[in-house]
Amino acid sequence: QLMDIEAIKQLKHGYFRCLDTANFEELESFFHEDVLVHFVGGTYEWKLQGREEYLSSIKNSFHRESIGHHNGHHPEIQILSDHEATGIWYLSDKMWVFNFDFFTTGTAIYWDRYIKENGHWLIRETRYERIYEINEAIEERPSISTHYLSRHGTPLPQSGD
Repeated sequence: QLMDIEAIKQLKHGYFRCLDTANFEELESFFHEDVLVHFVGGTYEWKLQGREEYLSSIKNSFHRESIGHHNGHHPEIQILSDHEATGIWYLSDKMWVFNFDFFTTGTAIYWDRYIKENGHWLIRETRYERIYEINEAIEERPSISTHYLSRHGTPLPQSGD
């Protein structure tokens, strides 16, 4: 069970890393094909069904005019059987969206369900609800010395495309 718990921790830590680095190819490998996604924030509610729908949507958020900073910690993993588990995670995040001059920060609680297929744990369901969310207009773009997503994020469509 401890090996399974560690594998699930690495899965979720990889999820946060891949979000913030726009590594969508690796991110895809973390999800069951029929994943259920339900995120509730202060200004949004996001319900998606399936890995393709989720990845298509997330690619639009982690683009070259954004910076993401997501940390999941304090995992509470429960192994239900050889092929099922649940997890609760505490999220702390920051998100800058420069093309909309917007900044969001806050925390949330994730409730996940995992399934083990072919010896690998996958996220079968992921939900979160915000503990708090602060949204602010960016008056002036911060002085950024490096910006990973500006090179690796999804390109934004050119005007007129």
